[in-house]
Amino acid sequence: MVEVALARWQFAITCTYHFFFVPLTLGLSLLIALMETLYVRTGDETYKRMTKFWGKLFLINFAMGVVTGIVMEFQFGMNWSEYSRFVGDIFGVPLAIEALLAFFLESTFLGIWVFGWERLSKRAHAAAFWLVTIGSYLSALWILIANSFMQQPVGFILREGRAEMTSFLALLTNPHVWFQFPHVLASALATASFFILGISAFHLARQAIPSKIFQRSFRWGAIAGVISVAAVGLVGHSQAQHMVRVQPMKMAAAEALWESEDPASLSVFTLGNLSGTEEIFSIRIPRALSLLAYNRLEGEVRGMKELQAEYEQRFGPGDYTPPTAVTYWSFRVMVGSGLLMFALAAYGLAAILQGRLRHARLLLRVLPFAIALPYLANSSGWLLSEVGRQPWIVFGLQRTHEAISPTVTAGMLAFSLAIFALIYALLIFTDIYLLTKHARLDAATGTG
Repeated sequence: MVEVALARWQFAITCTYHFFFVPLTLGLSLLIALMETLYVRTGDETYKRMTKFWGKLFLINFAMGVVTGIVMEFQFGMNWSEYSRFVGDIFGVPLAIEALLAFFLESTFLGIWVFGWERLSKRAHAAAFWLVTIGSYLSALWILIANSFMQQPVGFILREGRAEMTSFLALLTNPHVWFQFPHVLASALATASFFILGISAFHLARQAIPSKIFQRSFRWGAIAGVISVAAVGLVGHSQAQHMVRVQPMKMAAAEALWESEDPASLSVFTLGNLSGTEEIFSIRIPRALSLLAYNRLEGEVRGMKELQAEYEQRFGPGDYTPPTAVTYWSFRVMVGSGLLMFALAAYGLAAILQGRLRHARLLLRVLPFAIALPYLANSSGWLLSEVGRQPWIVFGLQRTHEAISPTVTAGMLAFSLAIFALIYALLIFTDIYLLTKHARLDAATGTG
């Protein structure tokens, strides 16, 4: 079990670091494509300068995302070889398509876009970045198709101790994908919106004469922020209802709900022991969890004790409850960050519409720090999704401790974990340094 714990920590660290970069890439790509499209249609040089300024930050983030993403795929064959053997026929297909189709589309046209300024026509240059955006979205889609099989296995048959694909179409139409994909895209747009809002607010706060570039960028960030955060909440609501149907244990853990309830109350805040063995202090909203789960004020939400007994009958002896504290608090960090983001974006949009942005000094000072909020929400959401699925690596088919490579020792894992953590920490600091350095430059003059 020491090897399992170390391997899980190693994958969690590399995945979390990688996921710092992915949402910003996805969100910025769409906004930059729209900026350049408006430049092509209107000829307004402000849009061109916006495209170049945010495009430079996009390139820094993209390069770091590529570096951190490559390592993750090697871990499937090294630390998790039993997982790869069991599900490789299925899991490997979307990963291969992502690398051979989506990533090469994305990276090839990004190179054309970088070196194509003043060499390509305006329309061709903008089209190149739209293909970068499409490639980014396709890349995310194929990764989420692979992950969705782990959450909700479909289109397979078990043969000789391995899962083999029986329907590629079933993999593509997995219901989990079409809840997860829009949720990730909306989260990515929210990440990019607050990135633009925070940097624009930094410049507007220190400029005696507000820059037209950052005024317009702020407006874009505020509008996109309100829309995207609202979309995250709406899609997340549908995703939670799907989770109640296919992974009820995850929902029960997210609420620290040990006993089944009908109607079920929603825990706003709980202090104390989350193990269900002792009475704890909790602030709850009556019937709200039933409303979340079924869109009505009644309906049973099953507790972990009942589900544990059911899973023992279905899958055999074992503990099928996920780490409750991590699942419970990650859900609240995600939701709390989202609510704060919506409030800030809405306040920023109201300040613009009422023409009082220059006087909202406190908002302009706060927003640069609010860039961290979507990263906090993204990371905690990932923890909820992955930790809440435990003890399964593929839900209902393979447990995490069954997926570890038999030849990997605790010493190997501890050494590589330390090295990865150190290298990734250096990379993240390098990324923050480069982004901060270029974000502080004036978009019009290129000076600090």
